[in-house]
Amino acid sequence: MLNYDETIILDAEELGEGSIGSSYVKDIVPVLTRFGISPAEIKEDFEPESERYTVTSQGRTYLVYSAEMDLSEGQNWGNATFALFDIVNRQLEGSPYRFYALNSGNDLTGIFLTIEEREKEVSSSKLRQVDWPYLPGPSHPWYGQLHGR
Repeated sequence: MLNYDETIILDAEELGEGSIGSSYVKDIVPVLTRFGISPAEIKEDFEPESERYTVTSQGRTYLVYSAEMDLSEGQNWGNATFALFDIVNRQLEGSPYRFYALNSGNDLTGIFLTIEEREKEVSSSKLRQVDWPYLPGPSHPWYGQLHGR
């Protein structure tokens, strides 16, 4: 059973409005440090004139929003979620841990689990798939969150 006391409250709306870097430093870096992983540099770029927000880390740039996106569909929230989790999980490669998402939107939280802990949770869970820990992906509208049964 998941230990919800170990979750990190993230809120995808806040991430999508420019708090990826601050959330990473405040909430995630302390856990990475405990795992012996040095934090990655995150560069946020806000371009007000073009209504564009990107985040760059470890040689990869993530588009969170731009003027061409329909933000009424929450694409900036999903893109921000994917960006943050991908940045962290790329750092965790080679370790037994992954940074999984729980829920989405304003209820988004994250939890560090081993792959085995996640699999055990999923196989013994009576929760709906939408409530399972997942690795966010880049595809709108679900961004990797399971949504069956």
